[in-house]
Amino acid sequence: MLTYTYTARDLKTGHKVEAEVQAENEKAAAQLLAERGLTPLDIEVKGEGGSFLSHFRNRVKTKQKVIFSRQLSTLINAGLPLVQSLNTVKGQTNNRVLRAITGEIIRDVEGGSTLSDAMARHPRVFNNVYTSLVAAGEASGTLDTSLERLSTQQEKDAEIVAKVRGALIYPLIVLLVLVAVVTFMLTTVLPQVQTLYEGLPGAELPIVTRVLLAVSNVLVRYWWVILIILAIVAFLGTRWAQTPPGRRVVDELKMRIWPVGSLFKKLYMARFARTGATLVGSGVPMIKMLSTTADAVGNIHVAESIRKATEQVKGGKTLSESLSGDPYFLDLVPDMIKIGEQSGQLESMMGKVADYYEKEVDNQVKAISTTIEPGLMIIVGILALIIVAAILLPIYSLAGNNLLQQLR
Repeated sequence: MLTYTYTARDLKTGHKVEAEVQAENEKAAAQLLAERGLTPLDIEVKGEGGSFLSHFRNRVKTKQKVIFSRQLSTLINAGLPLVQSLNTVKGQTNNRVLRAITGEIIRDVEGGSTLSDAMARHPRVFNNVYTSLVAAGEASGTLDTSLERLSTQQEKDAEIVAKVRGALIYPLIVLLVLVAVVTFMLTTVLPQVQTLYEGLPGAELPIVTRVLLAVSNVLVRYWWVILIILAIVAFLGTRWAQTPPGRRVVDELKMRIWPVGSLFKKLYMARFARTGATLVGSGVPMIKMLSTTADAVGNIHVAESIRKATEQVKGGKTLSESLSGDPYFLDLVPDMIKIGEQSGQLESMMGKVADYYEKEVDNQVKAISTTIEPGLMIIVGILALIIVAAILLPIYSLAGNNLLQQLR
């Protein structure tokens, strides 16, 4: 039994209703809502209890989809009928959401639907690339091969994304620890210096210490205001980044900001080439391949370039000519595609482009780590020097004043 969150319209009042319902699958949930006089507008799996942890526990991860695809490919290749293969995979699936969705796919297939159409009804799990490859495999009678290609493509894409995330997470963790340490020093250690100086005639704190004490006082007195402001900025920034204008700005910054700009460009080139090679190898027509790849590449600007190239291909140009000179495509991509078009080995050339840029991403991740580490150490050293100076200078000053008084 799954818990679904739904948005529906009450037929009697016309008002929108948002609540939860428990059912075996999405269709059953829709039927329950219909029996209650509600027209479902949106139904999503929430998970038992609807907790934050249950949401993540019930996601269908890439690894689980890879296993699902490989198992289904192996069973179909062994000669088992499609429905029997799906039932076997369903029984071996640990993720209950994927198991429930597989059950719905089985019912749809038994009802006369194609596998690709049945999967397309669950876009959160099976995206456009997945269903396009499955449809191509069904049309050509090579469904097992298409599923195997799809598994490989998913694995490589997940691996390269994990490397990029790893490169970005390390400096973020270091900066968070640095902020925590500096905050502790400012709010706990530094005020004790001020206490030490209070009541001493003629004692004057150095300007560095006074500035940091002013910051410390703000943090101590108004920490809750700062947290509220940060939370509001984070919330509004996240919401804005999800809007079309926000996504355009964020996607542009990804390819411009040093040192990750060239890394993201290479990531998009690798994703375009790998997805394209997989689709071409499965027999997907050029126009459909480009349309699907534009949806899968993960960047608005690169996707727009692909769609512009699609229109030019429809007009009679080759793909290499259409992509040549585009600012969002690195020169190697159209050059290699041109060789593939001339030799009739487009799939092979796009695969080599993907291999090349995946290695480039790997190398650049290491280079970024090597570049960022010294920079972070310099920042840490400078902040540590400022704080130590703010603490020690007053102490040395106090000791010097006492020594002068004794000499007098």
